[in-house]
Amino acid sequence: MGKFSDLSSSIAIITGATGGIGFQFALELARRGCGLVLVDIDEKRLYAAADIITADTEVMVLVLQLDLTTSNVTEVLEDYCNGWGINPDILINNAGIFSFSPVIDTSERKMETFISLHMRAVAMMSRWFAMRRASNGNGWILNMSSMSCWMPMPGLALYASTKAFIRVFTRSLHYEMRDYGVGVTVACPGGIATDLFGLPDNLKQLAMKLHVLDTPERFAKKAIDKMLRKKKQYINGWLNRLSIFFVGILPTPVRMMIKHRLLDQGITR
Repeated sequence: MGKFSDLSSSIAIITGATGGIGFQFALELARRGCGLVLVDIDEKRLYAAADIITADTEVMVLVLQLDLTTSNVTEVLEDYCNGWGINPDILINNAGIFSFSPVIDTSERKMETFISLHMRAVAMMSRWFAMRRASNGNGWILNMSSMSCWMPMPGLALYASTKAFIRVFTRSLHYEMRDYGVGVTVACPGGIATDLFGLPDNLKQLAMKLHVLDTPERFAKKAIDKMLRKKKQYINGWLNRLSIFFVGILPTPVRMMIKHRLLDQGITR
């Protein structure tokens, strides 16, 4: 960890910060002394997360209840930061949703949420933050994509395609911001033991023992280290990196088997 073990002079904005990986990002940064702005749509969970972090650390923790799918997200963030007199050094775009469902069975409202949250919000917030930090000559952005961004699989059309946007957008922004000294990193996690995918606890425990799933704590620590070193991309685990190739060459009959055995039998959320 080296020089990045002490972040006491830094402030981070983290979206989707009340649970799962987002909360672990917040806790890991707080333990390194970093002040926090926790952003989430659920105000009650925001204050609960802030209470846990302040009980464990002595850092400043601010909360902002915000629906990231609204059109004025960056204006709200700008006013909030100016109101508190803060200039955050780190932005982690972690907020996201997941569903396993065919496109034709997905409501227009759900589709709009995927696009607004995974694409518009990430792009606009990244631009807003990059513009603020470019004049300072430093700063870090971490955007959360997914291993699914390489997986054109039935049932994952919206999730995988919007996560693919995050990966390509972030990789491009990484190169654009190098001359300004602003690090931009995309994380593409494989399986993480959170509630996002709705797995029962017993299956999550088994998957972690078999190293099929990573823990949120371990993933968050490593992703933050990669971000602070201004790496362009982080994929956790050699098995996940290897699987990108094999998933990419899956023949159509295998993809159709997944559709018939899972989607067509009603296993949707």
